Amino acid sequence: MRGADITQESLFTVAKLDDFVPATHPLRAIRKLADTALQRMSALFDTLYADTGRASIAPEKLMRAQLLQLFYSLRSERMLMEQLGYNLLFRWFVGLAIDDPVWDHSVFSKNRDRLNAQAVATEFLSEVVRLAEKQGLISDEHFSVDGTLLQAWASQKSFRPKDDTPDDPGPGPRNAPPDFKGHKRSNDTHASTSDPDARLYRKSHNTGAQLSYMGHVLMEHRSGLVRSAHVTLAGGHGEREAALAMLSKLGGRRRRTLAADKAYDTADFVAACRALGVTPHVAQNTNGRRSAIDGRTTRHAGYGLSLKIRAWIETHFGWLKAAAGLRQVKQRGLERVDALFQLAMAASNLVRLPKLLATGSMA
Repeated sequence: MRGADITQESLFTVAKLDDFVPATHPLRAIRKLADTALQRMSALFDTLYADTGRASIAPEKLMRAQLLQLFYSLRSERMLMEQLGYNLLFRWFVGLAIDDPVWDHSVFSKNRDRLNAQAVATEFLSEVVRLAEKQGLISDEHFSVDGTLLQAWASQKSFRPKDDTPDDPGPGPRNAPPDFKGHKRSNDTHASTSDPDARLYRKSHNTGAQLSYMGHVLMEHRSGLVRSAHVTLAGGHGEREAALAMLSKLGGRRRRTLAADKAYDTADFVAACRALGVTPHVAQNTNGRRSAIDGRTTRHAGYGLSLKIRAWIETHFGWLKAAAGLRQVKQRGLERVDALFQLAMAASNLVRLPKLLATGSMA
């Protein structure tokens, strides 16, 4: 007998959101880890909100929603709210019941920005690192450091002279491609009207200059997890300065090693590392000059091993730009971009941690 093509909903249902999520879904393990980290941040959240007044969006739900946005490459808050409207998996992960209303995208954005302005992302990354430390997955002796360019959320047309005044756009299309030929532009004389913190920077002589920020990561060598992350203004010395800043925050007096690429092979950086009690396992840059790393370092087997493991750090940058969709950051201003970058690195750790915990791997 042929069934009728009729949709008839029940008046009542006893199904729970948890029933719709497969027991083996990878988000189950990730949510468990994220909830543990967020529970340890409860005291911090208490200090950020008043004791009276109308209740805001729960900060834990804000954080989990931002993680989803990174895991599934959702480029806007509108898309995230749309998914929360009908995606049961998303509702379960964030903590919304089936009949809970979805937030307006503008309300979500304002609450998120308020949270990110209080260094919450930094603390969340630290809590994720502590979870790994408790399981013996973190090394406190061997590290790698590297930086990557993050394209700013600003166009080249917004990069105008600092003393420029609005004028008549003149005839022609309003969005006509600008002609920069013959015009000298630099960060000293120009600034973006969309994102004043963005800096014009190019990675090499073979690439074009873009309005960018620079993201920096300090990775430990036992499991390849991000230990620390930071964003600075794009500049020639930004990578080395950020590396030293992250090293100085590690604390303790134990001997450590730091692997890095050829860009860090400078006499001042190597000397600063040694002053911090860190042995610089930096790749030698012998392109027309003398390397600051000599045979006292390169003769040890650990030097070659450090340079081999250093390549793992690129997996975090690859995930950030390809999977999380942050080749071009969707925030403006150094503070917001820094918070987004640190949250993304915490998310990258959360993707890797369940596999490490399941296999008991230490490499």
